[in-house]
Amino acid sequence: MSANPFQDLQMKSVKSFLEEPHIARLATCNPKTLQPHVVPVWYEWDGCSVWISSFRSTRKIKEIEKNERVALVVDTAIDSDTNMGVLFEGPVVLVSDPEIGIRQGTSIYTRYLGADGARAPTPQSWLHDTEHVLITLTPDWAYVWGFTGE
Repeated sequence: MSANPFQDLQMKSVKSFLEEPHIARLATCNPKTLQPHVVPVWYEWDGCSVWISSFRSTRKIKEIEKNERVALVVDTAIDSDTNMGVLFEGPVVLVSDPEIGIRQGTSIYTRYLGADGARAPTPQSWLHDTEHVLITLTPDWAYVWGFTGE
């Protein structure tokens, strides 16, 4: 890891890794009890921000509305001795604009389901649900591990 972790995000191997449809884990925290809450999520990294599709009624959104600071880890184990990943931390913004939600949500769902899968009735119902909201994490800190070379 370099002294500047954002520089590490520019490594070809890290960019390629983040383009793959790994399951990420998003951590929020209840501001009253300080109880962490970690959930698996689908994501998309655009080079500056991480986008996550969600619904307003979920615990993660309710906690984000009270405490915008989150952590997100995307990692994978190569074998019993080797793993690689990226940890992002920072504030999030909730995006409710339906046009952005449909466009960005479709992009996220296509990563995981393929183009035909993203057009199927169930993911389309998610995108057009009035509770649909996007979580946008523009990290103020990132930590990268397990990657070699450019």
